[in-house]
Amino acid sequence: MIDTPRLVDQYCHGVLRTELGLGTFEAHLGPAAPPASGTTLFDTQTGFAVRRWCPPLLGLEAHCPPARYLARRRELGVAETGRRLLRAAGIGTYLVDTGAPGDLTGPAELAGAGAARAHEIVRLEPLAEQVADTSGTAESFLGNLTEAVQAAATRSVAFSSAAAPRCGLVAVPETPGRVEVRRAAGRWLARRRAGGPLDDPVLLRHLLWIAVGAGRPLQLHTGDRDPGALAGFAAATAGLGADLVLLHGSPHHRTAARLAGAFPHVYADLGAALTHTGARAADVLAEILELAPFGKLLYSSGARALPELHVVAAHAFRAALGRVLGAWVQDGAWSLPDARRVAAMLAAGNATRVYRLG
Repeated sequence: MIDTPRLVDQYCHGVLRTELGLGTFEAHLGPAAPPASGTTLFDTQTGFAVRRWCPPLLGLEAHCPPARYLARRRELGVAETGRRLLRAAGIGTYLVDTGAPGDLTGPAELAGAGAARAHEIVRLEPLAEQVADTSGTAESFLGNLTEAVQAAATRSVAFSSAAAPRCGLVAVPETPGRVEVRRAAGRWLARRRAGGPLDDPVLLRHLLWIAVGAGRPLQLHTGDRDPGALAGFAAATAGLGADLVLLHGSPHHRTAARLAGAFPHVYADLGAALTHTGARAADVLAEILELAPFGKLLYSSGARALPELHVVAAHAFRAALGRVLGAWVQDGAWSLPDARRVAAMLAAGNATRVYRLG
């Protein structure tokens, strides 16, 4: 009853190009920590969802044992498996964060496998580290960094930052001063020569403000930190022309939804909040819809490494949307045309507008 168009996946990564064994595959189903001895990450909401939706796409029965599924995967090969799974997910456009480590496909490869379009999201921290490795002094680094961010804005649809919200942004949301930035650059460049990652709070704040000035949407990974702590940065960036998109997960989805309702330029991602809650995805979606304007919510899979995660995320989103909006239509609270219109906004329309996909 509540159909959706082909989805715009507003945040994802590429998929692995290599064949996977049982242990390697399982490692990508959940957090970085391995499962307890004698247990498996297939015994999670994500693992059960993979076994429900993916085997039929490869010619097997739903809920088949993991070993049998992976044997079929190897039989088909990585390329054919990825093609079947990605095309079955119903994604029309991928926005691909290219900053994650690993042998992952880029936007063009993902688009080809999924018969879709794809655009790049530039992650700020790896970009800054690349600039540092080719800059001799703090002054040259800071000048080159500004140029690199501005150049990246011309080839990408958005920026993302994984570290900045966890490194002092919430304590001092305003842009740092020039002297403070120059000193921080000198300190960090000395550590960078030994391979240190970008972890200086002053430089990370400086990097975010350069990105805001470039005018592209800025995606912020809130991780386990309460997204409400980003309210100061949201207030400081209001009216500057750059939208903020909060990439969050349950149980922080309610706070992210409130921020999206409080600031005109703040949006909330639906991906992680739905994908990892499995059978409870409809309940989580209903909570978000209670708090955020419908024009401020964007679908994503957040998928990385496994094409199966694209399938699971798309099914979770469509099923949750159908249950929630369908129930409201049956109760008479919503009309069917309004439900279909809102479903199209969440699935693709809002992302098309925010990222100017045309």
